[in-house]
Amino acid sequence: MSSQSNIALNNWLLTNNVENISSVDEIYRYDRKQQQDMLAAKPWDKDPHFFKEIRISALALLKMVTHARSGGHLEVMGLLLGKVDANTMVVMDAFALPVEGTETRVNRLENAIGWYHSHPGYGCWLSGIDVSTQMLNQNFQEPFVAIVVDPVRTISAGKGYKPPNEEPSEYQTIPLNKVEDFGVHCKQYYALEVSYFKSSLDRRLLDSLWNKYWVSTLSSSSLTTNADYTTGQVSDLSEKLEQAENSLGRAALVGSGIGVSGSSIEERRSEDRLAKAARDATKTSIEALHGLLAQVIKDRLFNQSLTGKRTAAALDQVEERLIFVRKIPQIEQNQLQQHQILHSLSQLQPL
Repeated sequence: MSSQSNIALNNWLLTNNVENISSVDEIYRYDRKQQQDMLAAKPWDKDPHFFKEIRISALALLKMVTHARSGGHLEVMGLLLGKVDANTMVVMDAFALPVEGTETRVNRLENAIGWYHSHPGYGCWLSGIDVSTQMLNQNFQEPFVAIVVDPVRTISAGKGYKPPNEEPSEYQTIPLNKVEDFGVHCKQYYALEVSYFKSSLDRRLLDSLWNKYWVSTLSSSSLTTNADYTTGQVSDLSEKLEQAENSLGRAALVGSGIGVSGSSIEERRSEDRLAKAARDATKTSIEALHGLLAQVIKDRLFNQSLTGKRTAAALDQVEERLIFVRKIPQIEQNQLQQHQILHSLSQLQPL
């Protein structure tokens, strides 16, 4: 493995806080009697929140992400192999299944600890079909965990996506065609604390997988790879703005018909939609700028002697745009008028 590839792999391991453990550690030992006793006791029947944490091997993590990425805009799925250790679920490996589609049901009962599937471009959460699939598996095979991977947003943002929880978390945009299903089943599942681990025995397998990933990373651009995703985000944003505009029109009619109180309620709803649209525009722009910045950095690394002045100017321009984009959320905090919000959004269109 080249030094550049090795640096990138180490950076990926550090970013995901992958823990180095000994190959003779307890986590790699399988105690059949202990597992059978745990399955017979079924402590999760008495406490629905019995499991607090899930530990995933770095090898399984990389296999899930590369498989999810290979599916493009289609959802893919696979099975997780692992065991239970007290109130912790341990995922040792992942296996891709030759199934793809817009929504996937799991009907086969395998000797596995869970399943994973992808939500390309619309966040990590469980839809109605996902919840039904999970319940079906739990009825016949417990414990069983579900992992959702969003490869598009992971690559667009340049980091791993963290699912929302009760505390304030990273804002995520939900497409209009998914918004009705989003959050409807959120009380039927809960998130686990996630940690990652690897041993010296995993190193050779990780190197083999990473060599393919590293070449793909250098030779591709997220701007072109995620072109369909970005186009869909802009189209979805346009529809949300159109809905907000229609709501403002209805608010004006309500105000003229039944008085100020009814109008103020409709206006607040419209302003809330505009604020969300502004945040969606900010997030989409930042993701695009991340892709542009990655290309500029590649250009500077490999073509510095030829295009030093041009790349330096491009970096300065990207920095100025990032500063401008990061100021957009202040519009929501100061509760400016509608035309000011729309004006700020129009400034983002050239990006």
